[in-house]
Amino acid sequence: MPMSLDDLLNSPGEWLQLGGPLNDVVISSRIRLARNLAGFPFLTKASSSQRSDIERTLFEAISASHFGQNTFYVEMDKSEPLDRQFLVERHLISRQHAEGEGTRGVAIGASETFALMINEEDHLRIQVLRRGMNLDDAWKETAQVDAALESLIDFSYHKQYGYLTACPTNVGTGLRVSVMLHLPALKLTNELEKVFRAAKDMRLAVRGLYGEGTDALGDFFQVSNQTTLGQSEEEILAGFKAHVIPSIVKYEQEARRVLKTHKLTALDDRVWRALGVLENARAISSEEALFLLSHLRMGVLLERIKNIDLDAINELFIATQSAHLQKRHGQKLDGEQRSIARAEYIRDRLGRCRPSNN
Repeated sequence: MPMSLDDLLNSPGEWLQLGGPLNDVVISSRIRLARNLAGFPFLTKASSSQRSDIERTLFEAISASHFGQNTFYVEMDKSEPLDRQFLVERHLISRQHAEGEGTRGVAIGASETFALMINEEDHLRIQVLRRGMNLDDAWKETAQVDAALESLIDFSYHKQYGYLTACPTNVGTGLRVSVMLHLPALKLTNELEKVFRAAKDMRLAVRGLYGEGTDALGDFFQVSNQTTLGQSEEEILAGFKAHVIPSIVKYEQEARRVLKTHKLTALDDRVWRALGVLENARAISSEEALFLLSHLRMGVLLERIKNIDLDAINELFIATQSAHLQKRHGQKLDGEQRSIARAEYIRDRLGRCRPSNN
């Protein structure tokens, strides 16, 4: 039986599941490749009929590929806004793709480890996600998908410049490496700006939870390379694995050690206040929920709270987002209704972790 979006509701998604190297700080690793079909203009210059031809050509190639049978396809231009927001919350499409116009779609792997966005900024965006610091496996699958499609269709390629893309910063390999980090201790110790300045010096972009133009909700930050021209895929990946991410992880782990060793009362106050509000609130916004869940996750990792598991917290990070709540309720909810439903869901989920008083 074909999968549908509703089938995804009962899973936290690949990027938030437990496991993976350095997963106390590194939530997920993502590889994204930008590709454009030879013989077609970039989307900014493409007519409506050309956009349709691009979508059909890529859809047919994906369907004919060896991995095509393990995907399900969503026609973005025919889907409801709530479903598009649901896919954004699961990190399967970008906000730009959700809010775009014209013929476009996304092919999603059954395990949610990869998504192929058609007619986003480029004709095709190949995206592969892995939990924790796992860029090697992410790149391996990305390269396999890219090679499989390139055996069926021709991508725009220049002998001198490499793969041609709509945005000049992606020209070359078309590769964007992105690692999502949870940095609550650096935020609490006011050390984040120092880390961000260092990242900027290394020509890296630091963005919020949902990528470009978004805020760092829940102390989640995405760190990615800004340019691809003049570097091979291996060089970009090596820089992330050897220098960039290990350095930031080390800073966060040291900040957590300082909090636990020298600022324990302040740490416990943050953690237990977060738990108290989450267990008792009758209405709560998505922003506040993520903020409090962030502190709770840090408290569990630092063993300040021992009877709540990370599975529950990871589930709540995504299940409490607006589109997820509304799809679970089977109807649209206004802001106040979402806040009430969110608080109820959190109380119920955390209550199942806590020992019974009976």
